[in-house]
Amino acid sequence: MTLSELKFIIAVAHEKNFRKAAEKCFVSQPALSLAIKKLEDELNIILFERSRTEVTVTPAGLLIVNQAMVVLDEAAKIKELAKLGDSQLTQPFKLGLIYSIAPYLLPLIIPKLRVNAPSMPFEIEENITKNLEDKLKKGNIDAAIIALPFEVSGTELIDLYDEEFVVVVPADHVWTKKKAIQSSQLSKEKVLLLDNTHCFSSQVKEACPGLSKSSEIQLGNSLETIRNMVASNLGISVLPRSACSLKHENKLVKIIPFERPAPFRRVALAFRKSSAKKEAVSVVAKTIKEINTKSFEVEY
Repeated sequence: MTLSELKFIIAVAHEKNFRKAAEKCFVSQPALSLAIKKLEDELNIILFERSRTEVTVTPAGLLIVNQAMVVLDEAAKIKELAKLGDSQLTQPFKLGLIYSIAPYLLPLIIPKLRVNAPSMPFEIEENITKNLEDKLKKGNIDAAIIALPFEVSGTELIDLYDEEFVVVVPADHVWTKKKAIQSSQLSKEKVLLLDNTHCFSSQVKEACPGLSKSSEIQLGNSLETIRNMVASNLGISVLPRSACSLKHENKLVKIIPFERPAPFRRVALAFRKSSAKKEAVSVVAKTIKEINTKSFEVEY
């Protein structure tokens, strides 16, 4: 059994096609097929069911493939440790963030990271939670800033902060005189939310159960688009507090808090348990926790 053979079975399981898997692994299809057959013979087990039209992973094969991913991740860790040498804080750190957090958190933490880790280059990627999960598992990013829940095998979490939700309405809306809003009141309004690829949309619906039964939901692609839609009198919305801080103030909208206890999300830093950059992860987490909560102040 070799690491190459394990790489081959992972590729076939992912591509469901021997030719495409061979191309991905930069080997010929006969060489890949022979290596997998050799591994099956060694293990005395069938990993894949083959037909003219498709390749299917057997139940036992799926267990082997999952373990192969763990083995390759651990093997890669050896090379990573050697590359890092004595200091993790001089190597590039790839940080992923979900779209509803990145524009509001990055301007606050980048200056602090330059102080706390001045020799560590940062690569930033914004994406949806599902894509960040995949990239984290594959090692394409070192850590991801996400909103809980985030239950992904092989990862650990560091809680960073809790962030309340607020209601945003047009400046001439009848609610502008209200001091606070009950979540149940939203079900009678036209509510603007992010499309369903974003976890924030699900979190808002969970916090405001009546919304899921409302036909008056319109979807947008970004929080800034939604804010502008509210300003244009197209409806109301629910945004995270950071998106409504004084730095992002818009005179055409009115921000109203929820009645206590206000719905909120918990933001966390996710990273692989096998990561060779845990010192760097700790520095990133520490830096975010140092942010003064006044940075998210909102004028009601």
